[in-house]
Amino acid sequence: MPAADRLLCRMVRSQTEVLPILSIEPIRGLVDEKLQVCVCNLSARQQVTLHNVHLSEDKDVWEAFGHYVSDEHGKITVAKDVSVGGTYKGVEAMGLMWSMHPAPGSRGGLRLRKKDVLSPMVFHISVYDGHITQGFNQLTALVTRVIERWYMAPGVQRVNIREKGVRGTLFIPAGPGQFPGLLDMWGGGGGLVEYRAALLASHGFVSLALEYMPREDPSIFAVDVSYFETAYQIIQDHPKVQRDRLALFGLSFGSAVALSMAAYSKIIKPRCCVCISGSHIPSVQKSLKEALENIYRMMNKVRIEDNQVIWRDIILPIPADPDMKVDVGLIKCPLLLVNGGDDQNWATAESAEDMERMMEKAGTQHLLKVLIYPGAGHLIEPPYTPHHRASNIIVREGEDKVFMLWGGQTKPHADAQEDSWDKILAFLQQHLYYSSPQAKL
Repeated sequence: MPAADRLLCRMVRSQTEVLPILSIEPIRGLVDEKLQVCVCNLSARQQVTLHNVHLSEDKDVWEAFGHYVSDEHGKITVAKDVSVGGTYKGVEAMGLMWSMHPAPGSRGGLRLRKKDVLSPMVFHISVYDGHITQGFNQLTALVTRVIERWYMAPGVQRVNIREKGVRGTLFIPAGPGQFPGLLDMWGGGGGLVEYRAALLASHGFVSLALEYMPREDPSIFAVDVSYFETAYQIIQDHPKVQRDRLALFGLSFGSAVALSMAAYSKIIKPRCCVCISGSHIPSVQKSLKEALENIYRMMNKVRIEDNQVIWRDIILPIPADPDMKVDVGLIKCPLLLVNGGDDQNWATAESAEDMERMMEKAGTQHLLKVLIYPGAGHLIEPPYTPHHRASNIIVREGEDKVFMLWGGQTKPHADAQEDSWDKILAFLQQHLYYSSPQAKL
């Protein structure tokens, strides 16, 4: 606990009425920073509930809570003490974040994602007397603190990119530079997703969040390999970027794009690649239209269980035909695969096994590092992001939303996000900032 809060605790104890003190550090910080949460001036062995509530940009209420019992000194330290109930149990320093879920009565199929990275996510963390499970908005808290969580560190620049036909947002770290750079590509949900690129820039990488599947624009089908090569060159030519220290970063379908570019492009020559919840199927060698049509032809394998759409069988069994997948044996840079063992959206673990065989046959298996997290699902995000086992998504423009099953269990998925993010940053730092050929994972 900070010295100022300890002094405040002593001052309050000297009063006739003893009021609880809630200490949270940092009050303002990045979303991947751990919180230090302490409560003091409680009664000895007092039962209390720590409650976290957030109003999303879509005006949906998200909450998490843990049940605690203070020690003989009337103190609770969240990073050391056990939550005996609530949305998480056990010693969980960040349980108030990763266990968040829509409040009772919310719309179905929600997913918590930041849209405007120029503003913080605001959370109200409160302490309530007793072990409470519902009706928090009708109760009076003993004490409340408000904190901010940011994807953009102070000094990070956000620049709209609309040049040479490329659409995206460039994030530039604070400082004079030059910096390594990367191309950040999300998956089949389409649109421009900025928050991961903003966070990567906060850790020292010039990051271009690339829009290549616009939700409302039918010209998506005109996007071909040259679009990604032009985007790569835009980063490469930026004065703040070390042009020979670039990486590709993909999630889901974005991984197929990253693998295809690393294997086949004569222009894109990355220092390393990071692929989350992806596959080498399909191969993107000409246009997105061709690659997506290859997927749509296999849609008869889609399953629906409990009104949840399951896609993972689409590419199973993994095809033996080399024309149906990226020849990953051609990739000449270090490659990190991050997959969930309970991915219900795509056959990522089976894909990783096949990629490992292909790279072993090509003599390049030393470049491959595979992380598979049992109990984690498809949507492996930056740490402390709430787990979404299923959510709504529009698969094709003009069609209704479907309730997609992503997979995963909350606690192991949260652990996977925290562990993989540390390893991803270490991998990028090793290969983009240093000259050693392999990251120490």
